[in-house]
Amino acid sequence: MTMSLLRVENLRTYFDTRSGVMKAVDGVDLDVREGKTLGVVGESGSGKSVTALSIMRLIERPGRILPGSHIYFEGKDLAAVSERELEAVRGNRISMVFQEPMTSLNPVHTVGNQIIEGIRLHRRTSARQARERAIELLELVGIPSPERRVDAFPHQMSGGMRQRVMIAMALACEPKLLIADEPTTALDVTIQAQILELLRQLRDRLAMAVILITHDLGVVAEMCDDVAVMYAGEVVERGSVDAIFRSPQHPYTEALLRSIPLLGMTQDEPLNVIPGVVPSALHWPGGCRFAARCSYAFQHCHRQPPALVATRSGFAACWLRGNATERSQRGAATDA
Repeated sequence: MTMSLLRVENLRTYFDTRSGVMKAVDGVDLDVREGKTLGVVGESGSGKSVTALSIMRLIERPGRILPGSHIYFEGKDLAAVSERELEAVRGNRISMVFQEPMTSLNPVHTVGNQIIEGIRLHRRTSARQARERAIELLELVGIPSPERRVDAFPHQMSGGMRQRVMIAMALACEPKLLIADEPTTALDVTIQAQILELLRQLRDRLAMAVILITHDLGVVAEMCDDVAVMYAGEVVERGSVDAIFRSPQHPYTEALLRSIPLLGMTQDEPLNVIPGVVPSALHWPGGCRFAARCSYAFQHCHRQPPALVATRSGFAACWLRGNATERSQRGAATDA
């Protein structure tokens, strides 16, 4: 049984706005096993990126992580430690690759200097040794001519190269956990495949755990060992990728899987879509937050929020667990 490296319990991250309190993450539980990849999936607005930033404690005002939230990493609750203690973990034991490398990299510093800064912050090393390490890292992530590229500025590189630089920066101190937030956004399909394959190779080579945040279930099937499905600030289902893809226990997971275009589909075949939109984090609906979009919902779903409980494929928060036929029959019987 693989040990847990990171365990998140009852994570709640709220933002105070002029329109009210935005409950972006509202009671999330996650578990990341050592050396394994956890995929976090869901539509835009489900709270995936805020969850990642919360784990890194990068939430600033008007955002706040509420008391009672726990982020256990290597046995230490990061939600309770001081900023000084956190600095020894962030960028060192836990690193993050952000969505947009052009906005994450400093345009007035060379990529080499940006990698060197992280190395010297956490390691006792000379400037020369740090530069040599930066070149090694650029070579590790597949950047050609690393001795020359180390002195390049971000704007002198392609999008795929900049993403590789971000990965090199994240790996500078050999972290135990890498958080990759939509690492292939805005890249063409070929480069996406290269970046994902690079992440897989580095995970296996360095024996690190990965949290991969994405909206692409195909990427999850290809890359991940476990998956957490988020909707409206909550985890509605989690478990192993094989079990959940074979037998989804939440209607939202089922709907996401049905919406994947199939190879060989003709232009005349309609795509399956999930009706409606994710509700506003300012006013989460009562009961199950997916009920208004769910074809299996009955009256109780709109009144009482379901708890995340054990199922045959992991954990799910649904009043009607089981296969689609059972849900359909029970939902129809209840409504009748």
